[in-house]
Amino acid sequence: MFFTSAAACALIAGAAHAEQHEMDREGWPESFTVGTASQGGTYFAYGSGWANLVADELGISGGGEVTGGPMQNMALVHTGDAAFGMTTMGPAAESLAGENPIAPGLEMTNACAMFPMYQTPFSVTALSSSGIESIDDIPEGARIGFGPAGSTSDTYFPRMMDTLGVEYERRNGGWSDLGGQLQDGLLDVIAFAAGVPVPAVSQLEVQTDVNIIEFTEEEQQQILDNFPVSEFEIPASTYTTLEEPARSVSMWNFAIANCDLPESFVNAVVDVVMSDNERMVNIHRAAQSTVPENWDKNTVLPWHPGAARWFEENAGADIPDDMIHGN
Repeated sequence: MFFTSAAACALIAGAAHAEQHEMDREGWPESFTVGTASQGGTYFAYGSGWANLVADELGISGGGEVTGGPMQNMALVHTGDAAFGMTTMGPAAESLAGENPIAPGLEMTNACAMFPMYQTPFSVTALSSSGIESIDDIPEGARIGFGPAGSTSDTYFPRMMDTLGVEYERRNGGWSDLGGQLQDGLLDVIAFAAGVPVPAVSQLEVQTDVNIIEFTEEEQQQILDNFPVSEFEIPASTYTTLEEPARSVSMWNFAIANCDLPESFVNAVVDVVMSDNERMVNIHRAAQSTVPENWDKNTVLPWHPGAARWFEENAGADIPDDMIHGN
């Protein structure tokens, strides 16, 4: 468990945020970890970045940790093996309902919403040399990399492909590894669910020619009808390969905190992340959506009281009492 009281932390002089929150550090942990996902994906870059920012600003040791993604993060944060993590609304809802494949039957109700991150678009990438330019072009039995086992991508993209009538061989792995396998001809397609730009796709673009495949209007509607996602367009400026926006669908991501963490600690962390969006965008462009007004995109998780207080005081949030943990 990470709940080790740290009187020494109260003695650390730091930047403005550290001084601002210096008077109320009772029960703060000595250090913290943020559950992210595999290297080469957006979660790892984004999560490690905000972990380092919070650590620097609050004068406390912390950093990102490689994990299996949203499902595992819900489990790690629920049990207290990680203070913080990141998840998407679909895996969050399944975890609350006891349908997380990591611990079937366990209702993970001790993971609380902390702040909005960004939308995760679902997109398909293939080598240009493959001739795959649409979902219909994916051949029967294609080897498709769906990301780490238990990730948002691995949880939902195979179901989406089933809905669209694609027959495939399912492969799992970290995004960097799958990108290498695609380039080496060991995979035919990678089905990404990650904030854009996906580092692994950006790296592929530098090394070879790729096709970023959009959904047709009909395919998009089929997915919207069957999954907890919304319409999305990947901006043309996201990748050098794109000449125009690519039609997609997306799912919202939220940072999560163990619900037993001190209110003052979570409030201070949220303050660091949400008070200066420019710093977050410098960490990853997906953070353009990490803004206070997107608090209302959480319709699933209970809020941590420290986070709820921040959004009520700084964003005019009207969070129902029954959506705040402990109320």
